[in-house]
Amino acid sequence: MNDIFYLLLRRLRQPLIILIVIYSVSTVGFVIIPGQDDQGNVWHMDFFHAVYFVSFMGSTIGFGEIPYAFTAAQRVWTLVSIYGTVISWLYSIGSLLALFQEPVFGRMLRRRSFVNEVSNFNEPFYLVCGYGITGSAIIKKLSERGIRAVVIDIDQERIDRLEMDDLLTRVPGLCADASLPEALDDAGLQHASCVGVLALTNNDNVNLSISIASKLLAPQRVVVSRTESEVNARNLSSFGTDHIVDPFRAYAEYLSLAAHSPYMHLVYDWLINPDHRPLSSAYKKTSGLWIICGLGRFGKALYYEFAKHDVELVLLDDDERQLKNYKNTVVGLGTEAATLEIAGVRDAVGIIAGTDNDADNLSIIMTAHELNPKLVTVVRQNLNTNTLVYKNSNADFIMESGRIIANRILAKLKTPLLPMFIEQMQQQDDVWAHTLLNRMSNIADDRELDSWSITVNEAETPAIIAVSAESTPVKLSVLMKDPRHRKDQLRCFPLMLRRNGDLKLLPGELTVLEEGDQILFCGLADASDQMSWSINNYNILFYLQTGEEPSHNLLAKLLKRV
Repeated sequence: MNDIFYLLLRRLRQPLIILIVIYSVSTVGFVIIPGQDDQGNVWHMDFFHAVYFVSFMGSTIGFGEIPYAFTAAQRVWTLVSIYGTVISWLYSIGSLLALFQEPVFGRMLRRRSFVNEVSNFNEPFYLVCGYGITGSAIIKKLSERGIRAVVIDIDQERIDRLEMDDLLTRVPGLCADASLPEALDDAGLQHASCVGVLALTNNDNVNLSISIASKLLAPQRVVVSRTESEVNARNLSSFGTDHIVDPFRAYAEYLSLAAHSPYMHLVYDWLINPDHRPLSSAYKKTSGLWIICGLGRFGKALYYEFAKHDVELVLLDDDERQLKNYKNTVVGLGTEAATLEIAGVRDAVGIIAGTDNDADNLSIIMTAHELNPKLVTVVRQNLNTNTLVYKNSNADFIMESGRIIANRILAKLKTPLLPMFIEQMQQQDDVWAHTLLNRMSNIADDRELDSWSITVNEAETPAIIAVSAESTPVKLSVLMKDPRHRKDQLRCFPLMLRRNGDLKLLPGELTVLEEGDQILFCGLADASDQMSWSINNYNILFYLQTGEEPSHNLLAKLLKRV
């Protein structure tokens, strides 16, 4: 609050001085000018009565002449004082209103209100720096899960949009430069309830500054940062950034799965992306020759991921220097049919338009599709303003960095077990993935597939611990029963069990749970809510386990044990 009081006093210094001077002069005048009492004797007003009279006279209340009727001299001085005090008040009030209308003062008030709101948080929250496509998608998902968040963005329009967005929980927003440590501190970086910082601005240097400040001011905080620079990624990694998301590399890994393991790709897609691809897309031919147009950072990331799995490639770029040290190259952009013909577009199974120019990318896939209608088309979107055009381009895959980063970060925030599962499942074959995909399809149909994890301990699953303590082992299958109808199954199933550091994919439903177990589930969000009810309520879990109501009296418990 000190900064606001300082600004108030500095801007209102002159009006206050004028007001004080006029009131002082008026008061002294009434003390000096002689009057008459009710006996006709000379009388001088004391300071108390003078201040009292000037106070109500200056506010034009007008209680009358006190304590005796005024002389002509006193009435003349009253007229002078009235005009002087009224004018000084008008000047002061005008200056105060002008100050309230100044943008800088409004920003200071909003910042102070923001700081007070964040400081009163008593539940875990994430500090999100940047409210673009990535930040807004993450905030929406966090809000749906009932997780609190705080936003910093340098663009006031984005903060205004945050206020207008229909979110399930209140999300405070601050318009400030997130690279400044004091802004991060105001947003609750050092608050005891802050559990993580997400650096999601579109400026790599700002993200780097946020990550450094976070690790220095609050080393225990989880820091997640996006980057589109390999140098920046190494820099972020060097001082302990917990998660670094590179959209080019992330999408290259994602697309590489589609080229060599279509079922594995769909499993990955359904777990990571809210709007998953249809099951029928796995039957489209993706093994064969792929053409990569544009050998920038995105193109190189694709090349290295595809090369790991011996995918046949042809590289196109209009800069011959970019193609040095690569095989199967063609100099050209790919917007011309002749260049694509040389690259073998008629025999290819897929083409990737990965330049940094949206018009060129759309031109490439349109030209290629005319030459080979069966092509799998992948197009990179650089500008958010072109979203409508890209949606109508009929491309099979649209690489939009903001949403890729959001999906990757949300997967990490939902549960640390999900990235572990994805890493483990990629060691399986595509037949295994096909079986898993059919199981996921039976659960989710066309709805969004969610994932969550539980840890068997007193804090997170008190009901499991209590039931197990009565020598009644709890199996995985019990957790997947509907607490509303015991004979019905929740629309979910376990993906992975972690026990004593060992990972088991797709554990059996008859697996007996032990304290310390971590289980990753996938299914509909409603199933997660119902399961949470079961693992926290002893009576419900006992009923799901035995089909009976629990007995709470001591005699019944002893007879049962006998």
